[in-house]
Amino acid sequence: MSLDKQQKKERADAYKSSFRRMGVYQIRNAENGKLLLRSAMDLDGARNRFAFMLQMNTPAFAELRADWTRLGGESFVYEELDEIKPREEQPGDAAEQAQYKDEVEALLELWIEKLQPYGDAGYHKRPK
Repeated sequence: MSLDKQQKKERADAYKSSFRRMGVYQIRNAENGKLLLRSAMDLDGARNRFAFMLQMNTPAFAELRADWTRLGGESFVYEELDEIKPREEQPGDAAEQAQYKDEVEALLELWIEKLQPYGDAGYHKRPK
């Protein structure tokens, strides 16, 4: 069953105009508890990237690469911490998308402040 060009375009447009779950996630080292916190405008995409990293055994984050190489990818866990709900059904213009991005980044900063993933607790560098 093959899709014609028009059907493919309609599906692609529908995907682009849909909201994706956005928020904050962590990659936790199950061996030592160290955390790497990240934000994503597409949490499902972030989860898929993590699954791909596990499958290919290629950590995309330089901060945890040494532990990944030493312990293996199976020692790391993806966990969602928080999600921002869209205000409307349809995504807005670029300005509204930028506002969502700012909200996601602010949420990340709150989680970093709360969990303090520095030194033995995480892979982040302490701010100066």
